[in-house]
Amino acid sequence: MSRLGRWLAGACASTVAVGLLIAGSALGGRPPRAGAGGGAGAGPEVAVGAYLHYGSPGVERMRELSSWLGGTELRAGHTYLPGDTWANIEGAPDSLRTWARWRQEKADRLFVLNVPMQERNEAGVPDDRVAELIRSGARGANDQHFRRLATRLVELGVPDTVIVLGWEMNGFNYTHRCRPDPESWKTYWRRVVAAMRSVEGQRFRFDYAPNRGGDAIAWTSCYPGDDVVDVIGMDSYDQEPGPTFDEQVSQPYGLQQQVDFARAHGKRISYPEWGLFRHGDNPAYVRGMLAWFAEHRPLYHSITDYCPHGVWQCGQNPRSAQVFRELLSAG
Repeated sequence: MSRLGRWLAGACASTVAVGLLIAGSALGGRPPRAGAGGGAGAGPEVAVGAYLHYGSPGVERMRELSSWLGGTELRAGHTYLPGDTWANIEGAPDSLRTWARWRQEKADRLFVLNVPMQERNEAGVPDDRVAELIRSGARGANDQHFRRLATRLVELGVPDTVIVLGWEMNGFNYTHRCRPDPESWKTYWRRVVAAMRSVEGQRFRFDYAPNRGGDAIAWTSCYPGDDVVDVIGMDSYDQEPGPTFDEQVSQPYGLQQQVDFARAHGKRISYPEWGLFRHGDNPAYVRGMLAWFAEHRPLYHSITDYCPHGVWQCGQNPRSAQVFRELLSAG
């Protein structure tokens, strides 16, 4: 999803229709609650999150969403660094302080930060120029920017941030995309991770999060290596390829392949972005995703909660919102 869309999330309404409070009678059976902590044999705990605003308002909205969910704790705080300038990629936004304070309030919280690998990340840069930028990064031209970011995060007291680096790299749009030179891109990723890990006190985890499906290039072709990846993520919206949730699971480079790939490489999985999209208000999709999380126990999942993707700040998906609320509510 574009940075512009994420920033516009701040303009979304923070309430939903009163009708969402009324239980429907056509929701079907209830799968295991996703993200509800684990008892004996339940597997690792899943941190539930939501992208609600890129800046400080996102923290307050997490409290409000938790209340709407009957007190369910949102343990994954998720935001993005703007990809417009290197200064912002180095961690200039003041809102990082607010997110850092939120993270420090409870020991079991996760701070999840999407980090662009190039400036002008949504500027429509052509493939030949992207290839040049990838090769320059692979030679170390940008190392200092990422060392500065790592230093800032450590100084803010969030040295254990989950870094979603170069997300959706298998796509067509971002300047940090992989397809123009996959081999150099992998080298560049390795340099970024080495630069950030060189900062004293850091304990970052690096999350490799492609789009679901084949997209511009097979996401397996961009994988930079087990020693520089800690989590295998996936951004998965209700859109093609895959008109149904079952097809989104079974398609090439889909949800099942992600789980299998992560298992083969000894990694946890995650879902930094998920939500409704091309198929409108689709409670079957929401139910399917939450059941998937309950079964496969990702490190965290974070719904993109603004229109058209969301279920709380967006009132146009009432049936999906009710499923989300029913299955994730405390108690």
